[in-house]
Parts: sequence; structure tokens; C-alpha cells
Amino acid sequence: MQGSEEAAPFSAAEDTLIRAIRPAMAAMMRAFEEDLRPQGLSHTEYIILIYLSEAPGRSMRLGDLADKCLQAGGLVRRQQDPQDARSFNAILTDAGRARLEQAQPVHNASVRRHLFSHLEGIDLDQLAKAFQRMAPGEN
Repeated sequence: MQGSEEAAPFSAAEDTLIRAIRPAMAAMMRAFEEDLRPQGLSHTEYIILIYLSEAPGRSMRLGDLADKCLQAGGLVRRQQDPQDARSFNAILTDAGRARLEQAQPVHNASVRRHLFSHLEGIDLDQLAKAFQRMAPGEN
């Protein structure tokens, strides 16, 4: 272990935050799942549709998604990558885009209710920057 800062015990506030993160995230994910269920989507499926809707040409390598249940539902189709015949892309279909647009207000309301309502008074820009530093290149 390097430096005394790494070995120092957590402050009470640090310990409280660490102990609160996991159950809070788990509860939030369960709530998102429950709120999206009437839309016929899991939270994972919703996030995949978001990624595809934001990708150039609404297309990504299928290996990056690897979720066949969306393909079976007609929300995504599989197509050979024109630049690499060894790879396949997942393409967001018009039906997938429509399902995403239908679910988006439900998801946004769920996020506001289960996340943002608990962060009132917190600098969201600073919080976002802190999380972005934890996973550089993932944003």
C-alpha cells in the first residue's frame, strides 16, 4: 500500500457514504425495473435502446450489446458489419425507437422520483464529475 492517506481509516461521513451507496443503487435499480415493467421493458433493455439511439446510424457491434431478447422483440435487428465481415452490429429498429420514445417519459419520471428527489441541495455537476473520475473513458 502506498502512502498513509490510503491506509487512513474512513471518516464517519466517508464510512456512511460507502455503506449507503450499494443498497441505494440496488433499490434505485429495482424501482426503475418496476416502473418500466408496464412499458414491456427491463431497465437493461431501456439502457440498450438509449445507447443504440445515440450511436451513429443507430448501430453498434452486436458483441457490445449481446442481448438477444431485444432482437426477438423486434426492437433491434442483427446485421453484418460492413467494415468487418467477422462482426455483427445491433441496429435499433423503428419499433425499438418507438418503444424507447414511449418508455422515456416513464423512465424520466422514475429517475426524478427515485434519484433526483433525494439529491436536492447537492451540486449535481460536482457529483457527476466525481463519478466520471471513478470511471474515466466510460462517459
